[in-house]
Amino acid sequence: MNPSRLPVALRAALLAALVVPAVLGATASAAGAAAPVTALKAAHLFDAASGKLLDRGVVVEQGGRIIAAGSNVAVPAGARVIDLGDATLLPGLIDAHVHLGDDANDNYYEAFFNGFMRTPAAQTAFAARNARVTVEAGITTVRDLGSVDYIAAGLRDAINAGAIPGPRILASNYAVGSTGGHADFDPYAPNRIAPVGTLQGICNGAEACREAVRMQIKYGADVIKFMASGGVLSLTDPVDNVQLTQEEMNAIVSEAHAWGRKAAAHCHGDRAAKMAIAAGVDSIEHGSFLEDDTLRMMKDKHVFLVATLFALYWVDAHAGTLPPTILAKEKAAGAHVNVMFEHAVKIGTPIAMGTDAAVEPHGKNMTEFWLMTQHGLTAAQSLQAGTIGGAELLGLSKEIGTLEAGKSADVVAVKGNVLADIKSLDHPLLVMASGRIVVGGGR
Repeated sequence: MNPSRLPVALRAALLAALVVPAVLGATASAAGAAAPVTALKAAHLFDAASGKLLDRGVVVEQGGRIIAAGSNVAVPAGARVIDLGDATLLPGLIDAHVHLGDDANDNYYEAFFNGFMRTPAAQTAFAARNARVTVEAGITTVRDLGSVDYIAAGLRDAINAGAIPGPRILASNYAVGSTGGHADFDPYAPNRIAPVGTLQGICNGAEACREAVRMQIKYGADVIKFMASGGVLSLTDPVDNVQLTQEEMNAIVSEAHAWGRKAAAHCHGDRAAKMAIAAGVDSIEHGSFLEDDTLRMMKDKHVFLVATLFALYWVDAHAGTLPPTILAKEKAAGAHVNVMFEHAVKIGTPIAMGTDAAVEPHGKNMTEFWLMTQHGLTAAQSLQAGTIGGAELLGLSKEIGTLEAGKSADVVAVKGNVLADIKSLDHPLLVMASGRIVVGGGR
């Protein structure tokens, strides 16, 4: 029998008979099974909005949300209480620049070989491991700024479904850039490795660049990453040259914004950064050679700097097998980036924490906080870069970045007073991600 041929009144009656009991049953079930309450207590709580520590910190969680947080907050009767003693409670930390689908390897040629020989399924398994160690380190949210085979977007979906542990992920899919540039493959013989196009983010001309952005969004991109200048770990492009025209950058950023996505520009070179800022970009990644006038422009336009100090710090210490062309670029960028960052701090350029994890091992992300304190930021300011600042850059200020009622229950606890010892971040006592305890707490 075709239900559409039934009289309207009868169809309505049948629908009510089917739906109303189900709705009532679901409502009764929800009312009778309120989510358990967990209260975290510690000697201190970091208030990311003010950059200050509060004494006698308490965070109360229910159903994955914070229902109360602050100093001397009352603990509801019947709550599970985890008293961490002499410790600091912090918002879950945010790394605004990672590559979960890639792996750090001090042997350049072994890494090159793995990139060819691992299937997407095998690499996804390694990426799942990278996601797990990242969240266990206390990084509860990341921007994945460049991933082949849609690995990061797939990880995001699996984590959101509760299938695997990991941080909240905003994925960019393939980075957008020009033929021969930092987004493109290295110069393999074209009869062996076919050149790629807009599906993989490679574009020439404004309209092709719009298409490349749309391709990334079609396959699930939350953010658009583009290569405004050259890079360090690619074989043939200069580290600081301009790799897109102004019209191409304008097209990339405007298309990203038209679809409600933010745009992040990989950019070591100063001239390319000025062009990206003119296009309306939301963040400059790396920024090794930025001049003071560019940093002031970023301050005026509220463009974030994500300096990834740890990446060049790590490569400089583990550069043994790098090809000479890459090593020369690393030395050039490394000679400028720390001074650039110190100038950005003095000027007041907005800063968000990012590591470029995969250049260095995943799970060691907290080293970036220490490096930022070595180059101008106070401990509190560095933590703000990885909490409230990162949340603003990612467009998630209503969800994460501070310990406030209504926000996601992303919480990290570290031993002692974190402002007195920023390296205490390296060994979290507890990590809670969306209400789930992934480290500590006797889970």
